Amino acid sequence: MQEAGKGRTVTPPAAGADGNHAPLPLRVMRKRAEFLRAARGRRVHGSGFLLQAHPPEGGGEEAAGPVPIDVGFTASKRVGNAVRRNRAKRRLRALAREVLPVHGRSGWAYVLIAKAGSTESLPFLALRKDLVRALRKAHRSPERQRWRQRPGRRSKSGKEGRGEDR
Repeated sequence: MQEAGKGRTVTPPAAGADGNHAPLPLRVMRKRAEFLRAARGRRVHGSGFLLQAHPPEGGGEEAAGPVPIDVGFTASKRVGNAVRRNRAKRRLRALAREVLPVHGRSGWAYVLIAKAGSTESLPFLALRKDLVRALRKAHRSPERQRWRQRPGRRSKSGKEGRGEDR
């Protein structure tokens, strides 16, 4: 089913992995602004992809029911020629269709970015396990995240990230 300007909606199978809840529908991102929204969120590196995850601005669940999960796929020219990029994106799409409806969260935006060589060559089960781990890590509360202060960045206290004040 397609809504004008809203991207393609994919309806997953009827029951979740645990059988207790229905999986959430996916909506494929098409516009640059949607990808930029996800890029502002959390990043988790997997062995075969990079996951960008951004929580919903409004809270996630609405009165009318769960909000679809936004998902996008990218593969740069670093991955290879058009055939290799398309193959990598096909694998990421299959991975998202299988994992996100069950392990994703309502209203979140996810972008899966292919990595050169490894997205194509890793076994599908390894990619699947890696995506479940990456989603768990992205969904952790910010207090539980162990963020490293990058050199040259200012911390919340306003001091430089290199140890001592200048």
